Amino acid sequence: MKPSIIWTLVLATGICLVFAYSTSAQVQTQTTGTKGTPTREVQIESGEVVAVIGDDLLVKMADGTLRDFPDVPANAKATVDGKQLGINELKPGMKLQRTTVTTTTPQVVTTIESVTGKVLKVTPPLSVMLALENGESQLFKIPEGQKFTVNGQEIDAWGLREGMKISATKIVETPVTSVSEKTRVTGTMPQKSPVLILIK
Repeated sequence: MKPSIIWTLVLATGICLVFAYSTSAQVQTQTTGTKGTPTREVQIESGEVVAVIGDDLLVKMADGTLRDFPDVPANAKATVDGKQLGINELKPGMKLQRTTVTTTTPQVVTTIESVTGKVLKVTPPLSVMLALENGESQLFKIPEGQKFTVNGQEIDAWGLREGMKISATKIVETPVTSVSEKTRVTGTMPQKSPVLILIK
């Protein structure tokens, strides 16, 4: 989705003007964000440790397939029977379960930019030239069919006059999505095989 951009010029007499693009001179910027309702997805995978070779972990998954987890970080820990174990402490036969929670949060970032100036020249219905507070001038294009309200009455671009003081505000709304992921690995030690004692 493309960001929506609106330039609004408000005259001291109450005229409202929408422009199609921005100015870089004397612009004041304010940015805010609005968060939507987050959604969570939980994925659970389980398997049994087959082998640990260096920092590679080979696991037999619940569906019977063998899966290689290469380059496991040294600081990655699994909670096995209440103990924190690193990759080199995992043993064949250990049962592991990895729970991954992915949280997706939609947001709308709103950026408001404003500028103030005086009308220097109007070329209706195409553009208007403003003298900015820092002494520079800036040309604004007027969208086709744009209407203006003056003291409750609607006019077009021909109603603008030189010398009118105008404050311009651009509002940009950009939809973004933030995604966070948390992973937790737990497990159990392999069960010991019973010891048979033969009595003669």
